[in-house]
Amino acid sequence: MKDVMRPEVLFFDVNETLLDLSTLKENIRGLLDGRDDFIDLWFTTLLHHSLVTSASGQYEDFGKIGAATLQMVAANHDITIPKEVARDVVINSFRHLKPHPKVKDALTQLKDDGYKLVAFTNSSKEGVEQQLTNASIADLFEARLSIEDSGKFKPFTQAYDWAAQQMQTKPTACMMIAAHGWDVAGAQWAGWRAAFVARPGHQQYPLAPQAEIVGADLKEVALSLMALQKNA
Repeated sequence: MKDVMRPEVLFFDVNETLLDLSTLKENIRGLLDGRDDFIDLWFTTLLHHSLVTSASGQYEDFGKIGAATLQMVAANHDITIPKEVARDVVINSFRHLKPHPKVKDALTQLKDDGYKLVAFTNSSKEGVEQQLTNASIADLFEARLSIEDSGKFKPFTQAYDWAAQQMQTKPTACMMIAAHGWDVAGAQWAGWRAAFVARPGHQQYPLAPQAEIVGADLKEVALSLMALQKNA
């Protein structure tokens, strides 16, 4: 790895990569009759419909899509959740997540080592600002990018192209760091490099290029990144 040149900009997915979704899942579980299996079904449905929205040339706040799909999953299992309750629980839960262990230390080390750090998320502009501020890591990022300004959710190629343009760099100089196989795949198909945070329950997509860096947590990924050769 020492002979491999460093990427110019590190882009970090926020939800699950940096922030622990445990609190969100616990709150959603309470609305879904305590069924753990419904939580993953809801999150998958949320991602599915965010892609449907983008593919149809539309845009809606990620939190609002989360609330709408929560009502859909609930209705399919004869559970009624009022619209206002679903929206309040989803949005408030997303905005008060705690960082995973080692995240703040890893980000600090990367920044101190000269890397340019950017948060890049499907959450809204207001949402990501509140998320990172509440998690006490907002000041570690040079920029905080929401796809709200691009109109396309990750993993659409247009989202990654837009993010690279915002940082005034080319795709090959960008690296996406994420705990989601679909995000790693989308970034690489857009011409980016990628690192995968292999959190429990998350896998890379076997039909996509595999990330050049893989770590069990962000600290492991950071150590691999700091071992890369610095640009002249």
